[in-house]
Amino acid sequence: MRTPALLSIAALALLFSGCRERPAAGWQGYLEAEFVHVAAPLAGRLDRLAVRRGARVSRGMELFALERASELAAQRESAERLRSAQARLDDLRKGSRPSELAAVEARVEQARAAADLSRRELERLDALFKSGTIAASEFDRARLTHERNARAIEEPAAQLATARLGGRSDAIAAAEAEVAAATAARERADWSVAQKTQAAAQDALVYDTLFREGEFVPAAAPIVSLLPAENLKVRFFVPEAEFAALKAGDAVRITITGRAEAITARVSYLSPRPEFTPPILYNRDNRAKLVFMIEAALDPAIARDLHPGQPVDVMPAR
Repeated sequence: MRTPALLSIAALALLFSGCRERPAAGWQGYLEAEFVHVAAPLAGRLDRLAVRRGARVSRGMELFALERASELAAQRESAERLRSAQARLDDLRKGSRPSELAAVEARVEQARAAADLSRRELERLDALFKSGTIAASEFDRARLTHERNARAIEEPAAQLATARLGGRSDAIAAAEAEVAAATAARERADWSVAQKTQAAAQDALVYDTLFREGEFVPAAAPIVSLLPAENLKVRFFVPEAEFAALKAGDAVRITITGRAEAITARVSYLSPRPEFTPPILYNRDNRAKLVFMIEAALDPAIARDLHPGQPVDVMPAR
């Protein structure tokens, strides 16, 4: 025969077992966002903030502009240095000026004329020498004069060839290197000027603005935080026993409080590591259980109207 104490314990056990809620089908989760923090790699004062928080921007739309007086000055300096280096290279490649070439050519013609005159004189004296009209010394003098005049052509001819060649190959190579360095400096200056203005890389929501016009912005400090629709995803947690049934690409149904229709998403990531149930999902039924984090991608057309942090219920798509 059972005692009253035993009956009381049994009644209490039955009561608690009947009041315990059955676990709901599906899993708990929330909307997670991956923000795009737009910054300039250079420091400067924020001159213009072209967007406001909560607005939507299109790809290529300007977000902000920093002051760039120093960068513009460096750009002009680099452009002039490039022009100077290019002019020196062109001058070396051209060789001597036309007037200098004309002077050398005149000396060549003078040397040729003198050699031609001495040749004719030698031919005339050769006939007289053979006939015995003149002495051998006079003939030798005319021969030596012609040989000297013939060799005198070589020097101005070599000078003319050198003048037409332009600068030496080493000097031209050095000038070409200067042009290349000046070109790189100009490209760096152009890049610095361009970096002071940043535009949206894709359509997005302006989630937040972190500086005001007139404030000094350190280098690489985010100024605008963007949320592209495709960067909003569903993150939910699945118990260990149900994890093996899911795989990448599976469809899941997302239910959000206040939204009449469920949303379909696709599993895009399954965490390879188990973890304890996050505190935000804590209750008496799932505490101390191991779960796996799973992410599902949303249709950007639908995701643009949702908000990060919203709690969701996830169920397998039937």
